[in-house]
Amino acid sequence: MIRFAGQRALLIDAVAMGLLRKYLIENFGHTAARTVLTQFGFAHGWRMAEAMRAEFKWDNDLEWQEAGIRIHALEGLFRVDPPNQGPLSKEGMVAFGSYEAEQHLLHFGRSDVPVCWTLCGLLSGYQSRSTGREIYVLEDRCVCKGHAACHFFGKTREEWGEERTADLRYFVPSLLKECLEVSLHRVTESLKSSERKLRDHRRMLVRVARDVEEPLGIVARSSRMRQVVDLARRVAKVDSTVLITGESGSGKERVARFIHDESMRASGPFIALNCGAITETLLESELFGHARGAFSGATQDRPGLFEAANRGTLLLDEVGEVSPGMQVKLLRAIQEREIRRVGENKSRPIDVRILAATNRDLALGVTSGAFRQDLYYRLKVVELHVPPLRERLEDILPLARVLLAGSALAMKRTITGISPVAADQLMRYAWPGNVRELENTMERAVALAPGDRVELEDLPEEIRNAFPIPLPSMGAVRPLDEIEKEYILSALDLNGGNQTRTAEQLQIGSTTLYRRLKSYGATSGERGIRKVPLPEPDPTASL
Repeated sequence: MIRFAGQRALLIDAVAMGLLRKYLIENFGHTAARTVLTQFGFAHGWRMAEAMRAEFKWDNDLEWQEAGIRIHALEGLFRVDPPNQGPLSKEGMVAFGSYEAEQHLLHFGRSDVPVCWTLCGLLSGYQSRSTGREIYVLEDRCVCKGHAACHFFGKTREEWGEERTADLRYFVPSLLKECLEVSLHRVTESLKSSERKLRDHRRMLVRVARDVEEPLGIVARSSRMRQVVDLARRVAKVDSTVLITGESGSGKERVARFIHDESMRASGPFIALNCGAITETLLESELFGHARGAFSGATQDRPGLFEAANRGTLLLDEVGEVSPGMQVKLLRAIQEREIRRVGENKSRPIDVRILAATNRDLALGVTSGAFRQDLYYRLKVVELHVPPLRERLEDILPLARVLLAGSALAMKRTITGISPVAADQLMRYAWPGNVRELENTMERAVALAPGDRVELEDLPEEIRNAFPIPLPSMGAVRPLDEIEKEYILSALDLNGGNQTRTAEQLQIGSTTLYRRLKSYGATSGERGIRKVPLPEPDPTASL
């Protein structure tokens, strides 16, 4: 332990003090931040004066007062030239290299007012204790305002008079309580407002889409998606690395968020990084951080996402895009649970759960040599495959209603639902873009719908013209005749009941089409097909 003048002392990092200052200003405002730092400085200065008086013998009180300036300079707070010129002198005190001005410039840039609030409090506390009078040291020139150095003057409250009343109020203890109460009230109101919005949003979603599993926010009516959710819930309880696979836009990040929310790390941060969107050099800095001067433009130390996600979850999206060189560093970080910032020699421990997502076949990448086998197996402790939307047809309409409600809420439009014809067409489309494409479709429909529900004409052309998807559903293969019937009726509906055009497109004769429709018992279509009377067959028509 470090001791000074018989008391325990601490060495406080200037950057940490700068971060504290930044946090106070951003969360409680300038008034509260200045009050806290000024009064903290006053208490520090007062205690330092007492320790100096008790430990050392001074020939006179002037030496005791001047020693305060030297000890503050030895602490690294500033530099004074000449060293004995204090704030009570006729010229005042000129301080160079103020740590407080340096940190304020770093986080907030230039200021219109002096910003060395802690130093003002520190000098005031020391001078008040050493002189036996209430001395208030204020700043009139500051590096943050563009001056070459900071300048401090110390006077009693009576000597200051009305000149600096606004600055002297920061030394009043009652102002701190008032500021914190105002800040706390503002934060409380902000939280209440956010809770109301979230509650209203959830009510809206539940009202229009009762298929949402609350409080998960995941639509899982299909058996395959229910299996994914069940496995995700079970794996969330342990800290294993999870590899989430699936096509682009299928909802891999939503599953990753669900795992985080259901885990013991739910109170920690969830950070997602798209590895494919960043070059190898920048990816290393983004993940591991860098030290000041590590490369051109690195003007200060910067923690990476591994450190930012401490006690939380880090999702490495599109992990299949990571270069071979970066794969080695990533493997080491996951195995050793420690990282090394770019430009540093020391390792830093991390406490992060790793989730990875990809739309690539990593096993194929291992075979071809594009992806490291050891990293593949390190990531694939548990694998979750999110099926594409076309393979979970039962989820399409519930998802569409949820996304429709979200878009309507964002655009402040009253859209009550989807018409039967439009819903039918949503079920026919193959959704190559998966949930992301469905979300964009619903947003477009909300923007264009003239009425209070989504109609067929509000959907994109490719969806309006879609045929049914001939895929097995619910784990069973459908009879070929059933698929043929559905396809023919859909083609007829698409052509507005025109049999001649439909037969031409299907490349069969009109008589053949007529016989098929008659065998279906459908002289007018099903699934919303218009009722068009069928003409008598042409006996001369070829099959």
